[in-house]
Amino acid sequence: MIINILLLFIVSCSSKMPHKPLAISFSTKEIDKKVEKLMSTMSLDEKLAQLEGIRPQDVMENNKLSIEKCRELIPHGIGHFCQFSSGLTKSPNELRDFVRAIQNYLISETPLGIPAIFHEEAITGFATQGATTFPQQIGMGCTWNPELIQKNTNSTRLNMRAAGATFALSPMLDISRTAHWERLEESYGEDPYLTSVLGLAFAKGLQGDDLRTGVAATVKHFVGYGTQNSNEKELYEDYLMPHEVLIKHGHVKSVMPSYGKYKGTAVVTSKEMLTAILREDVGFDGIVVSDYGAINLTYKGHKQAETPMHAGAMALNAGTDIELPHPKCFPLLPEAIKQGLISMETINDAVRRSLIMKTKLGLLDDNPKIGVDGNLDFDPPENRKLAYQSAAQSIVLLKNNGILPIKSNIKNIAVVGPNAASVYGLLGDYTYQSMISFWWSKPFDKNNPKLVTLLEGLESKIDKNTTITYERGCDWSAELETKIISDLGDDRLSKLKMMAIKDQPQPDLNNALRIAKESDVIIAALGENIYLCGEGRKRSGIKLPGEQELFIQQLLATGKPVVLVLFGGRQQLLSNFEDKCAAIVQAWFPGEEGGNAIADILLGNVNPSGKLSVTYPKSESKQEINYKNGYNKNDMPQYAFGHGLSYTTFKYDNFEIDASANTNQESFKLTFNLKNTGSLDGTEIVQLYVSPEDKNSTMKPIQLIGFQRVELKVKESKKVIFIISPDLLAQYKNKEWIVEPGLFKFKVGASVSDIKLNGGLNIKGGTKILQNGRQVFFSLNEQLKI
Repeated sequence: MIINILLLFIVSCSSKMPHKPLAISFSTKEIDKKVEKLMSTMSLDEKLAQLEGIRPQDVMENNKLSIEKCRELIPHGIGHFCQFSSGLTKSPNELRDFVRAIQNYLISETPLGIPAIFHEEAITGFATQGATTFPQQIGMGCTWNPELIQKNTNSTRLNMRAAGATFALSPMLDISRTAHWERLEESYGEDPYLTSVLGLAFAKGLQGDDLRTGVAATVKHFVGYGTQNSNEKELYEDYLMPHEVLIKHGHVKSVMPSYGKYKGTAVVTSKEMLTAILREDVGFDGIVVSDYGAINLTYKGHKQAETPMHAGAMALNAGTDIELPHPKCFPLLPEAIKQGLISMETINDAVRRSLIMKTKLGLLDDNPKIGVDGNLDFDPPENRKLAYQSAAQSIVLLKNNGILPIKSNIKNIAVVGPNAASVYGLLGDYTYQSMISFWWSKPFDKNNPKLVTLLEGLESKIDKNTTITYERGCDWSAELETKIISDLGDDRLSKLKMMAIKDQPQPDLNNALRIAKESDVIIAALGENIYLCGEGRKRSGIKLPGEQELFIQQLLATGKPVVLVLFGGRQQLLSNFEDKCAAIVQAWFPGEEGGNAIADILLGNVNPSGKLSVTYPKSESKQEINYKNGYNKNDMPQYAFGHGLSYTTFKYDNFEIDASANTNQESFKLTFNLKNTGSLDGTEIVQLYVSPEDKNSTMKPIQLIGFQRVELKVKESKKVIFIISPDLLAQYKNKEWIVEPGLFKFKVGASVSDIKLNGGLNIKGGTKILQNGRQVFFSLNEQLKI
């Protein structure tokens, strides 16, 4: 009997129909007519203004809008107001009224009356005071739950639109394969398939059904940021895939190039990257916005431009349309025109795309809707519920010898560690709290929104007959271990550290060890915080920071069972003590409801379901880890990609796969049964991998091509079905996308190294060339109750 059919994303699997780009055209005849009419009246200064951004602080005095500064700095209008809320301390109502005041100036006092786009960061929710703070994106990657991510970003859309914002510099789609990269936390992990599914859900929730009521998503960082990859095949197959999916299937019309280089050229000025690959190969027709300061960095940092003027001309010629966050290079373009470095046609193309975006967002309507009237609440109960569900599903139980969930006979619990009672371990980079404190050196209100620590969560949920005793025991790091990278040139990290420890008691190691010895179980909350991980913050390694590793060794020496709860934005080295821990819980940066979610998992009120979206290394080697290359059997990682434990058990059986397939057929089917054989209801994330059996194949040894979250009550069974297009096996070879016949093994598992079932399939036929590139990216999923 069919109980539930879950179709993650329905995409055309038909190879009988001609492949055509699925992306909706950026413009229409009506929009074109409106934009051309407007452009016909614009001066060069007015055109360039639409290609530039400014920060709200630039037009403020004494924390209020200055109309005089607006008249001085943006007399011709402006394209974008950049990160307009994350540097301010305004209530939701004050923020909306602030946006309305600026838009009123632009509409009523500038000659053309064109409103600005107000944009902000959104990977953990709307980055503004009082808004819901969701778990960091690496944690959301471990939920493997696109439906939940879409609900989260829909709530973000509603908050941003209520304030008058229409544009987000999110999601981050970089494939991250080393824990040493300080920005890994912003990614969904190391796998392009998982990143593509989750990124698409993010964009759909954020943009909604119509950009007039939605928030335009920006895919970043195009493409290959955070990696040393120089292999064209891997660039196209892996690093490009999430961007391509969101452009073709998510209809995203904004792209941000990375700070990096491609073939030695800064990406923001790379015509090969931004025109040949992005616009011609992928078919993108939207706007390209620079990362902050990236155009001037071509001159100042990369030393690839003679002057800022040359940098501006190089970027615009390559395909970068808008300079953010300050106009440093594009205001010099009039001189570049005189010198023949840039044409008016190129400038007009960029202006046209900028105005098309504003039109689609509803900003060029006769009476544009700016914000929502009434009293605004950016963290309503329904948002906190989503934040809690997200945190609970993002947490990964890495190890458990049976100590968890905590039993009723446990009467004394020692809670220790720098992250036990601090909100600074809850917050990832690009949360409002991180941005206001790191980039602007301003404190934030931990009660707006309310941030729930682990200690608070445990104390509110523990049995009345159980005693909790708390002591920090050690600091995050005795010295300021992290160093500022790039040329920020200030002491913001030490300022942030002072904020983090301001309300914390001095750690007392002896007292921590005393209460540990007197306890029945030790909960050690260790790891990173926002000054130890994030953009601009570079640690020397990936061990537990400071003296935390020594601290946990001392806790283990007490002989009492230690439950390690790890906070942070990356995998941290556990190999020196992993075998001695009774349990290890990876909490990441879990957001505002993190303390409640972790407590419920420790106490057994919630059965953990998270699975790793990254490989957990066993050494401090800086070599990138990619599970798709296969693990070395003699040097296995600490934990494999896809690993995550539950409090219940699952049985996989009755694997079946179609007898044969052809490269030209629409799809084939794979099925198996899954049963909850334990004593608790639970959710298993089943994973489908494929491996080529031909030793001469140029396909990776193993790769993810499907997954499903399967919820099962005790003793319940479901038949799990995957419908697979041969196009999922496409490879990029000799500048073409091809599907080759051959023998393949399809594997179902609980992780990439815990394969439960497998079967071979000979895919026959000739080599198929995908004339217009990849169009099919995902398998289809079904679940039938048995």
